[in-house]
Amino acid sequence: MTGRRSGGGGMTVLRLRAPAIAENVRAGQFVNLALRPGPFLRRPFSVYGAERAEIEILLKVVGAGTALLERLEPGARVGCLGPLGRPFDLDRGSGALVLASGGLGVAPMPLAARNAARAGREVIWVHGARTAGELCREWHGDRVIWATDDGSTGARGSAIHAIPDVEAQVLACGPNPMLSALSSLRPEAQVAIETYMACGTGVCLGCAVPLRRGGYDRACTEGPVYEASEIDWKLLPGHLHYAVGA
Repeated sequence: MTGRRSGGGGMTVLRLRAPAIAENVRAGQFVNLALRPGPFLRRPFSVYGAERAEIEILLKVVGAGTALLERLEPGARVGCLGPLGRPFDLDRGSGALVLASGGLGVAPMPLAARNAARAGREVIWVHGARTAGELCREWHGDRVIWATDDGSTGARGSAIHAIPDVEAQVLACGPNPMLSALSSLRPEAQVAIETYMACGTGVCLGCAVPLRRGGYDRACTEGPVYEASEIDWKLLPGHLHYAVGA
């Protein structure tokens, strides 16, 4: 690990030296981190940033694994496997891009905003949390729209209901109930789903995603990004978000 900073809302951004990952990662992909000594299973995190030879991850302490990571000092060694998973597809259009994120769902969005901006696209970031104190205040793009469940900042309600009524490609990441609601409003939206991915390589089958067409996918290999209309939301458990770890 090469450094850390606060991301706001009780979140921490860790910076890791990982040249191969930094060069190849795309928005929506993740890495699996391992500490030795530490939890037996790796912890999955979306790649929050990538520049030169370093990547960033965003975390919030929710269990033993994230507590150990949050306490790391610069110079500590972390096993890092990635980039993993299917990324967002930013090649579907040249118009505006709306990034809708809830809570730790901000994690894959900075890379998406950066790539869209490089292509000359307008980027509108809609970010929500339960309260103003839980909002991640780092954002990228042309404008930001805040939303809080209690109305303490911005629009009252979830980020989904604060999405402006504009013609745009929509990318979303956040709690499953939020993404399920989006599937009714914007079925063509791309969503990075929340499910726990232990191995990250499709072996353990712990991240099964129920599909509307029948059967299951593995979020760590066929996902974690899907078109919202592809997923059978009624059958998808409300696990911790893959960007969080535990």
